[in-house]
Amino acid sequence: MSISQFVKDVKSGKIDIEKNTKSILDEAKKINKDYNYFNTICEKEAFAKAEEIKKKSTGKLAGLPMSIKDNICVKGIDSTAGSKILEGYKPLFNATVIEKLEKEGAIIIGKTSQDEFGFGGFSINIGLDKKIPKNPLDKDRVTGGSSGGSAGYTAITKYHHVSIAESTGGSIVNPASFCGVIGLCPTYGLLSRYGLIDYANSLDKIGIMAKDIEDIEIVLNIIKGHDEKDSTSLNMELKDKSIKKIGIIKESLNVDEDIKKIMLDSVEKLGTPYEEISLPIVSEYGIAAYYLIAMSEASTNLAKFSGLRYGYEEKLEGDFNEYFSKVRNNAFGKEAKRRIILGTFARMAGFRDQYYLKAMKARTLMINEYKKAFKKYDILVSPTMPIIAPKFSEVKNLTPLQNYMMDILTVGPNLAGLPHITINAGFKDKMPVGIMFIGDHLSENKLIEICKNKIFKK
Repeated sequence: MSISQFVKDVKSGKIDIEKNTKSILDEAKKINKDYNYFNTICEKEAFAKAEEIKKKSTGKLAGLPMSIKDNICVKGIDSTAGSKILEGYKPLFNATVIEKLEKEGAIIIGKTSQDEFGFGGFSINIGLDKKIPKNPLDKDRVTGGSSGGSAGYTAITKYHHVSIAESTGGSIVNPASFCGVIGLCPTYGLLSRYGLIDYANSLDKIGIMAKDIEDIEIVLNIIKGHDEKDSTSLNMELKDKSIKKIGIIKESLNVDEDIKKIMLDSVEKLGTPYEEISLPIVSEYGIAAYYLIAMSEASTNLAKFSGLRYGYEEKLEGDFNEYFSKVRNNAFGKEAKRRIILGTFARMAGFRDQYYLKAMKARTLMINEYKKAFKKYDILVSPTMPIIAPKFSEVKNLTPLQNYMMDILTVGPNLAGLPHITINAGFKDKMPVGIMFIGDHLSENKLIEICKNKIFKK
């Protein structure tokens, strides 16, 4: 069932929106006990919205249940970005994307679990006193991160559902690939970031997860567009959807042989002309540039969390520096502290030119490399992740560097602000394998169009 049909059934009375919402919430609470996909379930607010929709029955999303990643502000609902330091923070406003969704009748059922401030690729760096989300296909495996709760719940629910997530270096396509759903990370600036609890301002992008590509298309057209409250938001139209030639990123083929075969078989079945293309700058410098830039921006953004105005508090004693240090030491997780230290080091006067500025120059070279590629190809393609969702026992043995290297295929388009999408292409050991399509700026229509290909239909 598409969103259009669901909304039609709601408006005609075929679907009783209050009963449907109750069933959805009952299911969400039951699933959450075993899988830990939600930090907060908005039961009271969801029922109130369902009652309102039943009376008015208006909006393009009338009655559609949606979950929201915990780093996107929803008025009056705990919005913690998965962190202890923001525990109990209830925004006094809605993010712009939330305003647009609620205006069209969407029902927000909860805030999904994530890595603390988005710091991770497996959703195991949970800052709150919450349990780690589990893969819907195998409880011994991770959901991926940092939008793990969004991907896991979208995959497992039997009801019509769309989740709003966020990506900095792969946090949408990574978990979407591991859980077997579709995840769209749009062009930087296409969706307003107003109300997003930031990780790295020049990289953060709000995006969409769903089981059906048509659902992503409908929601994207509702929430995209310029926002006066966000100076980085775009006031530009999307490009056409024609696809004449595909480029397979040569360096991305250095992955597990089964994953490589599944990806190449899918490209062959698409029926669109293709050939290999090399992106040596992106492949060699992507990880290093991404983490230097992201950590530098993160260390700056996290400086505002002091426990004085909102969130986690300590007993007021000592001077400001003592109180500030105590709050941050007790409330930030291990990975957050690591990124603050590394980011602060990269921005220091003695090292700024050596690390941060070089990373910014490398980023410009990568953008130019992509732009050159898009003069010849409409879409670039690669596996989404180099592996299938690993087991928790396997992740425990990874070093921090090995954790960061999991983003090897996803940091490139994020650094360049390019739209990209993952869709399930097959299975290895009964676990999903995602294929990732990358487009030029504002080429979301091409990505959506290629995902409508019959080879991806269930």
